[in-house]
Amino acid sequence: MENLLTKTYSSSFKILINAFMLLALNASPLSAQFVKKLSPQQVSVQHGGSIGYVSAAAGYTMFKNHKGILNAGYGFVPAQKGGTLHIATVKFLYYPFELPISNKATFYPLNPGLFIAYTAGRHLNVAWDNEQYPKGYYWWSPALRPHVCISNEVKFDARKVFKASAIKTFSVYSEFNTNELYLISYFQNTRGLPLTDIIMLGAGMRIGF
Repeated sequence: MENLLTKTYSSSFKILINAFMLLALNASPLSAQFVKKLSPQQVSVQHGGSIGYVSAAAGYTMFKNHKGILNAGYGFVPAQKGGTLHIATVKFLYYPFELPISNKATFYPLNPGLFIAYTAGRHLNVAWDNEQYPKGYYWWSPALRPHVCISNEVKFDARKVFKASAIKTFSVYSEFNTNELYLISYFQNTRGLPLTDIIMLGAGMRIGF
């Protein structure tokens, strides 16, 4: 009886292993395609611009004409710069116009965008504490900020500039942005609050693969 059970267990185990290997072999092309789709088409680093003293993001091109970019990023503000703060962002950018500079470079003069920034830090929550403040006393979120932005960018063809480069493009850009709280405060007090106080500036570099 024991030998029969051992043989049955061994046979079942072999069948299970063979089935698993067959499934893995058949799934590997699908897995490779799935991983390829998840891999970002570009990465960027940025200084300032409401998303951290320094920040980094991974981006994905959108639409058939590749004029849209969806970024997911992380920024950090050190204690000596007003932190310690950790900022997560999701940003959408659109490139409606392009002006060729040469066969190696293209200028994108006006690129509108939207992004949401979530700031994690001491005493920062998505909503105000109802025990400390009456409900609805403050309409904005302490930690969550929607922004509008506009940028300009110069993109270089890395394969033409560096010849044997592993990257496709590299860009330098500047970005101006403001958030909903700043905008409403400005329109409520246009005489006392200059535009320069509500517009933030960031600069960065982007690499495309």
